[in-house]
Amino acid sequence: MGWPGGGADSADFGGEFLTQRRGDAEVSRKVVAVDKVMGRTRLAWALGRQMGAGWLAYRLWYAASLKSGLVARRLPASSWQERPFSACLADPQLAEPAAYGAYRQQAGSPFFFAPQDRLVFGPLLACWDSEKLTPHQLTAEISQGRWRYYGYPASDDYEPAALGLPPQWHSNPFTGQNAPANRHWSRISDFAQGDIKTIWEASRFSFVYALVRAYWRSGDETLAELFWQLVLDWREQNPPQQGPNWKCGQETSLRVMAWCFGFYGFADSPATTPERVMMLAHMLAVSGERIEGNLRYALSQQNNHGISEGMGLWTLGLLFPEFKAAERWREKGREALEAQGQALIYTDGSFAQHSVNYHRLMLHDYLWCIRLGELYERPFSTALRQRIQEAGNWLYQLQVGRGGEVPYYGQVDGALILPLNNCDFRDFRPVIQAVHYLTQGSRCYPDGPWDEDLLWLFGVQALETAVTGAPQDDFGAAEGGYYTLRTAKSMVFTRCAKLRHRPSQADMLHIDLWQYGNPIAIDAGTYSYNAPPPWNNALANTRYHNTVTVDDQEQMERAGKFLWLPWVQGEVQCSQRTGNGQVAYWQGTHDGYGRLPVPVSYRRGVVRVGEDTWLILDALQSAGAHRYRLHWLFHPWVHVWRPKQAHLRLSTPEGAYHVVVGRIAGPVDVSLVTAAADSPRGWYAPYYGHQAAALSLTAEGEGETAVFWTLFTPVEAEVTPIGNSIHFHGQDGPVTIEWSLTGQTNLVRRVFVDSALSLQLDLSA
Repeated sequence: MGWPGGGADSADFGGEFLTQRRGDAEVSRKVVAVDKVMGRTRLAWALGRQMGAGWLAYRLWYAASLKSGLVARRLPASSWQERPFSACLADPQLAEPAAYGAYRQQAGSPFFFAPQDRLVFGPLLACWDSEKLTPHQLTAEISQGRWRYYGYPASDDYEPAALGLPPQWHSNPFTGQNAPANRHWSRISDFAQGDIKTIWEASRFSFVYALVRAYWRSGDETLAELFWQLVLDWREQNPPQQGPNWKCGQETSLRVMAWCFGFYGFADSPATTPERVMMLAHMLAVSGERIEGNLRYALSQQNNHGISEGMGLWTLGLLFPEFKAAERWREKGREALEAQGQALIYTDGSFAQHSVNYHRLMLHDYLWCIRLGELYERPFSTALRQRIQEAGNWLYQLQVGRGGEVPYYGQVDGALILPLNNCDFRDFRPVIQAVHYLTQGSRCYPDGPWDEDLLWLFGVQALETAVTGAPQDDFGAAEGGYYTLRTAKSMVFTRCAKLRHRPSQADMLHIDLWQYGNPIAIDAGTYSYNAPPPWNNALANTRYHNTVTVDDQEQMERAGKFLWLPWVQGEVQCSQRTGNGQVAYWQGTHDGYGRLPVPVSYRRGVVRVGEDTWLILDALQSAGAHRYRLHWLFHPWVHVWRPKQAHLRLSTPEGAYHVVVGRIAGPVDVSLVTAAADSPRGWYAPYYGHQAAALSLTAEGEGETAVFWTLFTPVEAEVTPIGNSIHFHGQDGPVTIEWSLTGQTNLVRRVFVDSALSLQLDLSA
């Protein structure tokens, strides 16, 4: 897999080509061999063109090495006894519990916190707890063998998975399937047991953070004992290089991170005996061998895998200098972190993974590593820190929701590798706050539960720093292709990029719209990478995003489970606003439908009038007839739908908000669907593996040319197209928008607002 953040170390370079027959009532899938659809030569050529010939050659070699058993010979399966701890140490005489325990006591390897900090931390931690938001709730569920997956919060409609205590480490609790526990990881299928992420989730050991956080609040020694029992049971059930939980180097690295946090978090507990300390150190050392042994593959993925595995090696090399390979791991980790940071984090703060969730994962990796480097007086380069600062600001500029949410852009598969607070999974303020402090020495949000991360990573002094939040305004990250148009009342987010790294979703020119921090038009999220049809990563498709599809085609062809070819390319054509900022216009285009036998050009224009009135124009032109379909997905507010007027009234916490759609000079079919019974239409995934009803609105029409309009407004308005102009009455008075399809000029030529200010934006030049 390997394409999104949780991929295994197998070589999916296009082994399958996915075709779909789509309809509102039916989405059927059929996976056929590549040589029957694209042909192996065509696929190789396309991959080489997009990824580079060197990348393709390595991936083909790696696939062959997996099949031939070379990887299994390089990282052989064994028992713990066959790979003794003494072989991992620079001084084999330390491989005895008393000697190793004494060494660790004397070594004094610094960490983010020390046992003596518990007296100071306790009262501060308690102030962030409430009746419903506390780590004790999670630890109580774990103690009962009930495991909460993918950050889903406690609620009436969610029952944690009954995985047992200790958990069944190789089991998918939602399907009842089990992966082979005694087979070399390279011989285990990614998809034979359903979604392998579900098997990995318990072995990621993310629950350790809740155990430590609860322990430091209460001093309950049963929590420390539970940590050690789970670690040792995992050791017994997962011998080196055997079973699914060794399959992914990134998963191994994230487990290393959690084990180290628990090791230091329970350092002064009576449950932390010398015997247990030595066994955990043994597990960490073998984990380092696993990470290093396949690091080149992780780096070839050009995503968070190389960063996370660099983090694993850096962590082990710093915290455990007694390991024989410590210095080599430390330097390899540093090299990977520096190189990946420069290659994958763009100068505008965008990240190559095209995902807000994996942007957060990347930032968590670097927060951990840079802070450890500070503690060990081994700082990273100024250039890397600057990239991290820009990446933090990128996320800050996208943060819009009242609960700390950002637009759910890209793959959002439940990954949260540093859960150090009581905030919801969808709340991005904790990581934004921590990065702001790391890079600027101040906070951007006032006091709140998102500050708990600061306490764990930086200590009490971080909570005493000033709040110096930067303004949030119109934002353009041109290198990555992310844009926001923002006022005090509303925000539009869109994507228009010249892609440099492989995309995970076919969603160019998708739009999110938020009003007063409430979601209006939304991204559907990610339900599952590997589920029965029609849910097999279907929400990555164009038709479920807020954009236009042509003839039911994707913007790109799907060449594998996580591979799209050729990459669609976008271009921003205009971005202007009046001097007082009351009227603004943005326009972008993409070439995704230029590949059709009869090509289609596509332009999208976004007009803002006042604080929270928006008109979206979608213009499609071709020399031949096509079927065009505009789609909008809305948050499931209470609503009233008037189909004859194509008018949707949403009841938000701030009052009514209206959406009206139509087509200029042509017939249009409109429909609204909620929670379709036989397709993903009308659904969204607020959390990975969890689906919830949403509102899916479509407007469809045929012809050579189609111009769709969509009005978003807090006041009820009637839209009247007359010739090459559109008229409606907005909050600030009558509005006239002149448009034209001629030439390569802007779709919108002029915007007039007949108000006391008599606003005009002239785009005709």
